[in-house]
Amino acid sequence: MIRDESNPDDLLSKRIRSIRERHGYSQERLAELLNVSRVTVSQMEAGRRKLSAVDLKKLSEIFQMPADYLLNPEKEPEVTIQEVREAEVPIRPMRVSVPQEKVDKFKEVLLYVLNKVGAKPNIGQTVLYKLLYFIDFDYYEQYEQQLIGAKYQKNRYGPTPVEFAKIVSKMEQAGELTEVKDEYYGHPQTRYLPRRLPNLATLSGQEVELINDVLHRLSDMNASEISDYSHGDVPWLATQDNDALDYELVFYRTPPYARRHYSEDV
Repeated sequence: MIRDESNPDDLLSKRIRSIRERHGYSQERLAELLNVSRVTVSQMEAGRRKLSAVDLKKLSEIFQMPADYLLNPEKEPEVTIQEVREAEVPIRPMRVSVPQEKVDKFKEVLLYVLNKVGAKPNIGQTVLYKLLYFIDFDYYEQYEQQLIGAKYQKNRYGPTPVEFAKIVSKMEQAGELTEVKDEYYGHPQTRYLPRRLPNLATLSGQEVELINDVLHRLSDMNASEISDYSHGDVPWLATQDNDALDYELVFYRTPPYARRHYSEDV
């Protein structure tokens, strides 16, 4: 049988095999996880078995990536909230590097950013993701404390805050911002218009200063530029695809990402 590499089903079967091998799973192991026979997995990867919605859902859960990324790797995965049981959170000495969601702080920081730079034509969803990432990780590096404390997932476009979609949806329902579908140089763009000012009482002077620094350095970048820039940061480089970025990795940063100047003298 000659495979048609332009056929979506053939491309999907190739992708399943590639992702399986990247995860280090044998066909037998994937068959166990799917609760099917090894022959069925072989047929999936050979393009001789059409995948159902149930198959895609199971593969999405096993590979820990959205189903539409399996179907279309060119599309940035939609953000989903992943609940982590307490027993699954590793206990770390010294600094607390496990992100602690601070929803109220997230809202106020987002509104602050939108009121400051949201009117710029380049500030779409992807740029916002990266600005929030650098605000959070730069603050953690400089002060060893969390500002927002959001959880960021590694995907091909750079760090993505997994709480974003859920929080923004609630903010839109509350009339705090409006989501707008737009275009930027012919590409679809999701923008957010603030409908109130941030509550500055929730932000310290130190936090505002750092946020302003990030916006001054990075808010003129377009989505492609800031995504490429984020790919050079150690937390992203040292993280496996689709895993959460560890805040502790900021202490291994190199220029131009490092925000602290460490003395060489011990």
